[in-house]
Amino acid sequence: MGLRAGKTPTIIDATAGLGRDAFLLASLGAQVTLIERSEKMHALLAQGMERAAQEDGPLREIIDRMTLLKGDAKDLLPTLTAEAILIDPMHPPRKNSALVKLELRQVREIVGDDEDAADLVRLALGLARNRVVLKWPAKADPMVGIRPCTHQICGKSTRYDVFMTGLGSP
Repeated sequence: MGLRAGKTPTIIDATAGLGRDAFLLASLGAQVTLIERSEKMHALLAQGMERAAQEDGPLREIIDRMTLLKGDAKDLLPTLTAEAILIDPMHPPRKNSALVKLELRQVREIVGDDEDAADLVRLALGLARNRVVLKWPAKADPMVGIRPCTHQICGKSTRYDVFMTGLGSP
């Protein structure tokens, strides 16, 4: 996402979901704007953030670096500016018989499939000043209709396809 010593970029989490990625990024000092289009998921996330904001200390400081917006990221992204955009759409069904964690199955029940994820990535590529990061299953095929990524960061179950945009100011 571009975080490094002394550098905390502005980040948009275009698919907020449970808010975990945004919380982690904010805990590292980044200003994060979360976008969630599911009314039910947005309400759950807003409620959790509101409770956390009532705490004192580090938790409140982290939440203070997070801004939650409700709406479709494809509509809101053009009105925002950020150095980096994170996209973590609903992942395609697994090819093996193993079930994903119950928590993620419940999220899918609430938000459904992200059939327009490729459209969101293409839009983000034209808007992020420095990079777009697509969080995707490690063994999944690349997203169809998207240019090849600049580089990947691979884990056991997840990979991050990083697209450097070169749109940033010099």
